[in-house]
Amino acid sequence: MTLSIFLSESGRRKALGASAPACPPWPRQGGRWLVLAVTLGLAGAVHAQAPAPSPGLRVGLIGPFTGPSADFGVPMQNGVRLAVDEINAAGGYMGRPLELVVKDDMARPDVGRRLSEELVAEKVAVAIGFCNTGVAQQSLEVFQNARIPLLIPCATGTPLTGQYPAAESYIFRTSARDAIQAPFLVQDLVRRGWTQVAVFADRTGYGEAGLKDVEAALATHQLKPAHVARFDTGVKDLGAELKAAKEAGANVIVGYTVGPENAVIARGRRAMKWDVPFVGPWTLSFPFFIEGAKEAAEGALVVQTFIAEPSNERRASFLAAYGRKHNTSRVPVPVAAAQGYDTVYLLMHALFGLRGAKLDGPALKTALENIPRNYYGVVATYEKPFSKADKDAVTANMLYLGQVRNGVVTFAYPEDARRNLFVPRKQ
Repeated sequence: MTLSIFLSESGRRKALGASAPACPPWPRQGGRWLVLAVTLGLAGAVHAQAPAPSPGLRVGLIGPFTGPSADFGVPMQNGVRLAVDEINAAGGYMGRPLELVVKDDMARPDVGRRLSEELVAEKVAVAIGFCNTGVAQQSLEVFQNARIPLLIPCATGTPLTGQYPAAESYIFRTSARDAIQAPFLVQDLVRRGWTQVAVFADRTGYGEAGLKDVEAALATHQLKPAHVARFDTGVKDLGAELKAAKEAGANVIVGYTVGPENAVIARGRRAMKWDVPFVGPWTLSFPFFIEGAKEAAEGALVVQTFIAEPSNERRASFLAAYGRKHNTSRVPVPVAAAQGYDTVYLLMHALFGLRGAKLDGPALKTALENIPRNYYGVVATYEKPFSKADKDAVTANMLYLGQVRNGVVTFAYPEDARRNLFVPRKQ
């Protein structure tokens, strides 16, 4: 127990004993003696009171860290944590450490909605999250109504950043929306002569939006899908759907689903000895696909914003830091990890743009829309990544075509590997 009292010089000497050294007289202010606050312990020792630590800046982090989408949710979380640890080691935001408030949505829309409401109730200043489009769709209004910015580092469904008028929207994204992935993919298919396209899309919000984007991209080339297969997530056999696609004359399969279901497609195609290419958006880079399909995954073509090769100092530093922190020589789903990492640094660039002004949702939204300095990131050099009219940081020039070879994703084209030496900027 301690007791805080205010003492004059004579009182201080009396309390501490006659041997206490005399101090110079305290300066007068306004005709009164200044007094010294002394904290006395029971043992009679005098201790200077340490300054209270600065409160942390609460940042929500939500994603599928267990369950069927954990294969890309965990790398996203790891990338976010790596950036947060680096920033906190350097002093945080104006002396305030970033404090992550982590929620596991398990890739379930109802859980994601409930946990989003918890993050708002727990007064996070900003949220980072969502890997699944369908989960995000159920939760966007929670953040929008609370006027808390949400930065999406993984989910790619086109409607997410279009749900609200851009000028009013608190929803930002650092992943490549499918409205640019699908045309990029279709352009390559047409160039290769693979124009009889079978689209396999699940019945989630992700599959629904992705199918529309593929159909729209094909239409720009006066094409339609040769066959469309729809299915629920968790499916274990798509043999009948694959047979129907083959009979329709398809010469390529485009998968718009997540890892486990993509593996079902690839294994089924191999089982029926139907040797057609399997291509898709970034979900074909997930371990649940590559490890689940094994040999059937070889050769799959996949859209990427980042391929884990140390082509410059920033990327080499990121890959080395990730490896040290997680004791691994391989980053599972490098795109998720890199985009999560870059998202945190973009947030910090926005925070420092506030210059110590009041930190609330509307102020942070404006700061994100007006990031004053370039951020030289892992995925790209971000020059004005957001604006009042544009909430998507990634543009089509940041995309590469990857290919699964020997269980990892590398560049499909040598020219893309050369282009990767130069970090792209937003167009």
